[in-house]
Amino acid sequence: MVDAAGIMEWDLGNRIIIEVIIRPKNEPEGTFPIDTTKTRLQIQGSRVDGQVVATRYRGMLHALLRISTEEGIRALYHGIAPAVLRQATYGTIKFGIYYSLKKIVCPPEKESLPRNVACAVTAGVIASSIANPTDVLKVRLQSGQGKTDQGLLDAFLTIYRMEGVQGLWRGVGQTAQRAGVVVGVELPLYDICKYHFLHHGQPDSASTHFMSSFIASLGGAIASTPIDVIRTRLMNQRKLKYIENAPSRLPNTYYKGSMDCLMQTVRHEGAMALYKGFIPTWLRLGPWNIIFFVTFEQLKKLY
Repeated sequence: MVDAAGIMEWDLGNRIIIEVIIRPKNEPEGTFPIDTTKTRLQIQGSRVDGQVVATRYRGMLHALLRISTEEGIRALYHGIAPAVLRQATYGTIKFGIYYSLKKIVCPPEKESLPRNVACAVTAGVIASSIANPTDVLKVRLQSGQGKTDQGLLDAFLTIYRMEGVQGLWRGVGQTAQRAGVVVGVELPLYDICKYHFLHHGQPDSASTHFMSSFIASLGGAIASTPIDVIRTRLMNQRKLKYIENAPSRLPNTYYKGSMDCLMQTVRHEGAMALYKGFIPTWLRLGPWNIIFFVTFEQLKKLY
């Protein structure tokens, strides 16, 4: 007979294990062109190097078509090297921190959902902050501005020489916020939806898990997209170490921080600009969440 603490340990622990096995292998390569369109859509209308980024794409499909036609299919994969590096470092760090925190905060006799969620959010925030330089480089390469054929090390060194260490951690606050929001919204929302469906007579089946994960991914996308837009815009702007190296209008036009970016975006482009790239964001979160939760639930039944 398995006790409740053991079931909860298996339940929460295996959510992490499934993510380690499935996500790093499939996410970067399979959905990276969608991520590139998300970045291009999010930077449209923003201020970069003293100029407004022109609006060239009407949506995700139009961006895919225009980028591949004008720049070649390869352009859709600019930035994939730092994306793969990020996935490897972020995943390793996140789960190392998660299990270390659990040993301290959540011994078996004190196991609880709030404690585990707190550990997961903390681990995600710390890991995403450490891996932030790979996100900065990915966004810069995806934007299609400047050199896109640099090697990984050369690209990192270029940012360091021109912008200093701060350039590699640009947008780190928003990266951490997004990681916390996604975890903090999707997991509870999935459990709430599943409980609601079961309470109203739906069977504990794959269809119920599918609907619950679908809604959870939608909630995660709605909650995280505004943060992601601000994060992408902050990462894409350059703040050079020496003012004489900067374009003439740059000191007066770069975003001074997340609130300044938020206010300028809403003032110049309207509130809906905070949801630029929402469709590709959801398309990336949705399939992953459905696969993750449905697989998790099926494995749980085998326990």
